Amino acid sequence: MYTFIVNPNARSGLGQKLWLLVEADLKERGAKYQVFFTKYQRHAAKLVRGLTSDLKPHTIVVLGGDGTINEVVDGIAQLENVTLGYIPIGSGNDFARGLGLPTDTKQALDNIMNPSHYCYINIGILAYDDTRRRFAVSSGIGFDAGVCHEAAVSRIKPALNRLRLGKLTYVGIALRQLLTLTPSKMTIRLDDVRKLTFEKTYFTAAMNLMYEGGGFKFCPNAGYGDDCLDVIVAANLPKLKIITLLPTAFKGWHTRFCGIHIFRCKKLDIISSVSLPVHTDGEPVLRQTKISIFLEPEKLRVIGGPH
Repeated sequence: MYTFIVNPNARSGLGQKLWLLVEADLKERGAKYQVFFTKYQRHAAKLVRGLTSDLKPHTIVVLGGDGTINEVVDGIAQLENVTLGYIPIGSGNDFARGLGLPTDTKQALDNIMNPSHYCYINIGILAYDDTRRRFAVSSGIGFDAGVCHEAAVSRIKPALNRLRLGKLTYVGIALRQLLTLTPSKMTIRLDDVRKLTFEKTYFTAAMNLMYEGGGFKFCPNAGYGDDCLDVIVAANLPKLKIITLLPTAFKGWHTRFCGIHIFRCKKLDIISSVSLPVHTDGEPVLRQTKISIFLEPEKLRVIGGPH
């Protein structure tokens, strides 16, 4: 039995149209399935929490974007009981990109119905105050989260999504935010041992996969199942230089330059001198001054892409 979690509003309503194609294919195959449609923010997490609370094995297939993946992962009662399939239809698709999953809807469904292999991936946890939120791709504070916050309420994004140019939303917002933000003092602590302070920090992000923000290859060596977080800190750079470096991040070339710091750890604590935007997988979280990021002990089984 396949359980589909469908975001009908993904990419400005494309989710509903693509689900009709997927459902026709499922009926033709004679597949056993059930479907749930998300109706509001955090609904996917609530649905999945209810479905998996029986602690029995489930195969959950997500048809949506990285935000829907984030909610589904956050709602799973016990990671080891779930097999996750993904049909990506978002504007960023960093989860699919990082795992090498097909983005064509028919090919993605074929791959899910006839899996050739599975990926066992780490799942991260963002902790702040008394709250915990899981993530699959990345979690960050500062500039990258500010871009996510603005994109979530952007009036331009739906129009660009309809033209399949949603990625430009992030690029445009990123440039504008870089011109207006003021870098802040930030202290990070790696594995409760190594403590570093950066006076003028643009952002810090903990990456489980290589990409975030619609294809920025911020941590080129991040491995989804290596039991470690890769951390990027962008600090002490002139604005003109970081604006120049931003396009190079699509290829991962930004790591060659001074001011871009890459670390690896299992636990990351961040303290900012001012309250800053935070995100998990591009989903906005309330502004914070202090957060911790670490990994779940169990991995999640994901249906991998074709070899």
